[in-house]
Amino acid sequence: MPIRKVCVLGGTGFVGRHLCCELSRRKMALRVLTRRRERHKELLVIPNLEIVESDVHSLADLSVQMKGFDAVVNLIGILNESTRRGEDFASVHGALPDKVAEACRYNRITRLLHMSSLNARADAPSKYLKYKAEGENAVHRWAEKGLNVTSFRPSVLFGPDDSFFNRFAALLAMSPLVFPLACPDARMAPAYVEEVARAFADSLERKDTYGKRYDLCGPEQYTLRELVAYTASTMGLKTRIVPLGDALSRLQARVLEWVPGKPFSRDNYLSLQVDSVCTENGFAAFGIHPTSIETVVPS
Repeated sequence: MPIRKVCVLGGTGFVGRHLCCELSRRKMALRVLTRRRERHKELLVIPNLEIVESDVHSLADLSVQMKGFDAVVNLIGILNESTRRGEDFASVHGALPDKVAEACRYNRITRLLHMSSLNARADAPSKYLKYKAEGENAVHRWAEKGLNVTSFRPSVLFGPDDSFFNRFAALLAMSPLVFPLACPDARMAPAYVEEVARAFADSLERKDTYGKRYDLCGPEQYTLRELVAYTASTMGLKTRIVPLGDALSRLQARVLEWVPGKPFSRDNYLSLQVDSVCTENGFAAFGIHPTSIETVVPS
């Protein structure tokens, strides 16, 4: 049966906005679930899209809001835990995906796309990655009950309004002359958000993607130091980047996780202990040739 109606969780976020535009161009009807509808009315300019307030952590609420849809996409994720907002990795990355899959099963929805993360595995060094693995594995176990799941595991994402380059741009603006950088040698292969959205959309009706887990990376690998230096150059800054060793990196994480907005945390530090690069790039399965950051982020 062709997929015409898609329920998107996390549709108000960075990837979600791009994916909703992509699915709308493909003439699909969309429902975006969010806690606060009033904050995201700008999405209503996207054709065939409705925004519905929902408690996505409530299985009962999810089951009601997903009724009548052909497929579900779960993009919900957090970079850091927040006691103020009541958000933690265990509930958002670990428990929620299983609830989404159960709500799909309740509504006889047989197609689910799930956003995970590169390096998500049970023995990962950070809570972020460990619980990403828990949620990813949970949704794939529902295949035994007839749910066709595809998960995507991207490296760092870039694009308009991304959290990565824009976060470092804000930090560089506050410290334009000298910039102490934790984990300077951590390696990553940034992926372009529009191509990630396209991979999601392309997979919806492709049966050969059922049960698959796709690592997604850009065409080039960089150290964190190289990416921060590139960001500074796009801002016209001649910032001296001071690489920090492990001890000072951990200290910086301990301090900055108490700064409003939590620009860097101890769990972020632990995630950076594993290089975010692909051994096999999943973009190839969709005929996508990844875009480099230099093509999109102005130099």
